[in-house]
Amino acid sequence: MFDVDDFDKKDFYKKIKSIIAEIPFGKVCTYGMIALLAGRPQNSRMVGRFLSSGIGDNLPCHRVVNHKGRTAPGWEEQRFLLKQEGVLFKKDGNVDLKSCLWELFIDPED
Repeated sequence: MFDVDDFDKKDFYKKIKSIIAEIPFGKVCTYGMIALLAGRPQNSRMVGRFLSSGIGDNLPCHRVVNHKGRTAPGWEEQRFLLKQEGVLFKKDGNVDLKSCLWELFIDPED
């Protein structure tokens, strides 16, 4: 488990930015996947809060959705941007994760 005293938020946020920058055009990633890749799998909500704070840096934040494929509430442009990239949506309005999820291969040894 992680020791709260050893948690460096700036480093975590830097990792989040780096991961988001790598999400390919036409693909999406979940908050949980980003938290896992950043080394803090239990902090997916923190990823969402960080993104909602308006980090800027011209990152493709619109490519991040929740674990069900739901887009960010109150951000209508996100759906438009994803559709522009060819991301598919299901009838319930969520992203079709089966066809558009960024497939990552994580080495468990890392």
